[in-house]
Amino acid sequence: MNRRSDNLDNQRLQDGFEEKIVQVSRVSKKTKGGNKIGFSVLMVVGNKNGKVGIGLGKAGDVSTAIKKGVSLAKKHAIDIPIVNGSIPFEFYIKLGAAKVLLKPAPAGSGVIAGGAVRSVVSLAGIQNISSKVLGTDNQASNVYATMEALKRLADRYQREEKRRELKHATK
Repeated sequence: MNRRSDNLDNQRLQDGFEEKIVQVSRVSKKTKGGNKIGFSVLMVVGNKNGKVGIGLGKAGDVSTAIKKGVSLAKKHAIDIPIVNGSIPFEFYIKLGAAKVLLKPAPAGSGVIAGGAVRSVVSLAGIQNISSKVLGTDNQASNVYATMEALKRLADRYQREEKRRELKHATK
C-alpha cells in the first residue's frame, strides 16, 4: 500500500474516533450512455472505549465514499460492554452466510481474530478476545455479523444487569 492509503486507513479524528477502511469495491453499472463507475467503501469507526460503528459509503470517487462511510458509521455507533478488557460472555451468531464466534479471553491474550473481526473489536477497545469466523470469506458479511453479535451481546448484558439489580433490591 502507498503512504496516502496508509494515512487514510487508520486515522485519528478530532472527535476521538479512529477510522479504518475494511473494504473498497469498484462497482460499475451498464447505462444507455455507457458504463457508470462508482466506489463503495466499508468503514469501521471506534473510540477504543466501548463505542464502535460501521458504515457503507457509496460515491463516484473513493474519498467521498470514505466521508459518507465515516458519517454513517458515527451515526450508527453502538456502546459495547467491556469487562476486564474483554467481552462479558461467549457469543455465537449466524447472519446470512457469515458465522462468527466471539469468546472472552484472559488478560494478556490479546486480540485473536481474523481481519474483519479484528478491525471491529480493536476499534471498540476490546483488548482480549478470541474469535473464529466460519462460513464465508466475505469481509463485509463478517463485519456486519460481528457488529450484530456485539449489539446483541450488549442487549443481553443490559438485561442481565437489570436482573441482578432487581435481585439485590428484593433481598
